[in-house]
Amino acid sequence: MSATTPTRPAPDSVSNAAATPDKEQPYGALGLKADEYAKIREILGRRPTSGELAMYSVMWSEHCSYKSSKIYLRQFGQKVSPKMTENLMVGMGENAGVVDVGEGWAVTFKIESHNHPSYIEPFQGAATGVGGIVRDIISMGARPVAVMDALRFGAIDAEDTARVVDGVVSGISFYGNCLGLPNIGGETYFDAVYQANPLVNALAVGVLRHEDLHLANARGVGNKVVLFGARTGGDGIGGASILASDSFSEGGPTKRPAVQVGDPFAEKVLIECCLELFAQDLVEGIQDLGAAGISCATSELASNGDGGMHIELDRVLLRDPSLTAEEILMSESQERMMAIVTPEKLEGFLKVVEKWDVETSVLGEVTDTGRLIIEWQGETIVDVEPRTVAVDGPVYERPVAYPTWIDALQADSASSLARPADSAELRAQFLTLLGSPNIADKSWITDQYDRYVMGNTALSFPDDGGMVRVDEESGLGFSVATDANGRFCQLDPYTGARVALAEAFRNVAVTGATPVAVSDCLNFGSPENPEVMWQFSRAVESLADGCLELEIPVTGGNVSFYNQTGDVPIHPTPVVAVLGVISDVATRIPSGWQDEGDNIYLLGTTAEELDGSAWAGVIHDHLGGVPPVVDFEAEKALAELISAGGSGSLIGAAHDLADGGLAVALAEAVLRFGMGARVWLTEIMQRDGVDAATALFSESTGRVIVSVPREDDVRFQGLCEGRGYPVLRIGVTDDSGELEVQDEFTVSLDDLQRAHRSTLPAHFGPRVGD
Repeated sequence: MSATTPTRPAPDSVSNAAATPDKEQPYGALGLKADEYAKIREILGRRPTSGELAMYSVMWSEHCSYKSSKIYLRQFGQKVSPKMTENLMVGMGENAGVVDVGEGWAVTFKIESHNHPSYIEPFQGAATGVGGIVRDIISMGARPVAVMDALRFGAIDAEDTARVVDGVVSGISFYGNCLGLPNIGGETYFDAVYQANPLVNALAVGVLRHEDLHLANARGVGNKVVLFGARTGGDGIGGASILASDSFSEGGPTKRPAVQVGDPFAEKVLIECCLELFAQDLVEGIQDLGAAGISCATSELASNGDGGMHIELDRVLLRDPSLTAEEILMSESQERMMAIVTPEKLEGFLKVVEKWDVETSVLGEVTDTGRLIIEWQGETIVDVEPRTVAVDGPVYERPVAYPTWIDALQADSASSLARPADSAELRAQFLTLLGSPNIADKSWITDQYDRYVMGNTALSFPDDGGMVRVDEESGLGFSVATDANGRFCQLDPYTGARVALAEAFRNVAVTGATPVAVSDCLNFGSPENPEVMWQFSRAVESLADGCLELEIPVTGGNVSFYNQTGDVPIHPTPVVAVLGVISDVATRIPSGWQDEGDNIYLLGTTAEELDGSAWAGVIHDHLGGVPPVVDFEAEKALAELISAGGSGSLIGAAHDLADGGLAVALAEAVLRFGMGARVWLTEIMQRDGVDAATALFSESTGRVIVSVPREDDVRFQGLCEGRGYPVLRIGVTDDSGELEVQDEFTVSLDDLQRAHRSTLPAHFGPRVGD
């Protein structure tokens, strides 16, 4: 008996689908609801083929379609002033937003989630999160120049936390370092609410000349559709629909096969290859292959272009020849791009990809049929109107309910919590706060990242924002910062989101840059929970209102739902990234003082705002009350004041007050360069009517500490008075090796350092280099 090669089953063709209308299909296993499956049948006038079912299932998933969030996200495009669009080159709807930063330069940036894959397989989940957001930047025609990440993990001492932290941080550092991109900032928080649902939000920034801008569309009948980059494999199949759009239920299946596998060296080559293709003007349109893979790229390109496309799926280069057509359509294999190329430029295109040794296949061409047609083994397995897949998916108005528990939570104010009885207890609480997981030094994480590669990093950890030079001759640069406070958002998602936006705005401002644009990553529980949808609706409304008040546009972002374990959602965590522009990075402002004898000023006023604060959480294990009030007019005035002071060389250092209030800001400022300080609280207490603990630990917004050289003191005070912003001189820098809070306590810098730096190594092992 001779051995025979097993044959694949005959493809489920369009003609077969028409002839077998009653065939049962596993739409539920692919994440579709019964009514959604019925809608697909109505659109097609027949049952879908298995290939079409695969495409609709991934593209109609929550992750790809935004079906539960669309009705709220529209506010970002509706609440817009003329000033918000002045420098906006590309807004929401493309792979990433693009902002004109002057001198013929543009900056593109975006933040996205890779949460669920990073719990299942932390290393690859986080690594491919970086790779995916970087490809979004490439697809705009830009060179990626920086990455950043906003991370949330479970309780620091929980059994599984070390596994997730080590994997995520290793994955981010491996991928970013191999790409040669500096990691210039971010944030890390620990809280039991994220125990089985960590948040890994990755941000990337790119720079481009105005004329190099590229968009994702397939125009020009007869133009070729070209897939290039890595071969297509079995990793990441169904990732969008099965992983990102479902929650982890107790005892549920382990969905490991749906996590993608990344190769940063392949992506590095792909970056350089794309940039050469752009430079030679060989590409008409381009799209990265991320969530939903070929299903997404073909349907979105066709929808944004002339409306038609013909694809021969057999031409896709495979790592695994046993893949079915449906698996090829759904695969989320990494490091792949799809380009639209005119026939006369195809030879030039192929020469460039050959030079970079990037595998390439011409899959088909753009048509004017208005249909996306995909063939496999000589049979038509997809025949759809592309917009029904990529654009006109379901739009839900989910039930919204005011949480039954929130009034009691807000009534439980921190005002009733015991204050320190004496100076010794105040000092002890200060050191406890400084060493708490969310405030403790994060160099165990950040030392694993290369922050200076490429040679253009002007500011990075532990400064308030990262800064990168764009133009070597003029010094033009950008600054970027991310912020979110899930505790505040749990108390009140509207005000909590305002606090996140205000802090990210302020963190950019204190670097000396002018904030100009926003990207956001909205992490919430299940949209099928009416209370979660209330939280989401309030947070989006808040960000849209806040951006209108600040007059900076939202350029894009990401929604991540189903962040919960069983029925327990995470705290609402809208991560806000703010981008700023600085005309010359030489005028940047660090977060700590370097010179002895500078005066220390507090800008802004302090109220008794301890609800939801780090002090309440760390010292009293308390969460209740309402978040701090945000005044965006004051935030704008503060930003303009710091910009004027920085450009005039009046400010030596600037550090915003947020988590842990003035106490933590002072500690971080003296530790930044090892320069001590003597400060006093009496004038704050008298002017603002607060006690010493409130002066140190309140988290009132609109506040910054700055150091000012003595010779510039009169000019600085005149600047503040002229702008009408509240200011108090509260101290002076010195080389005593101590932080002295007069009439209260003194702590040596060595003791501050020990308290601040020992927490993460105690849980996760020695830091790099120790």
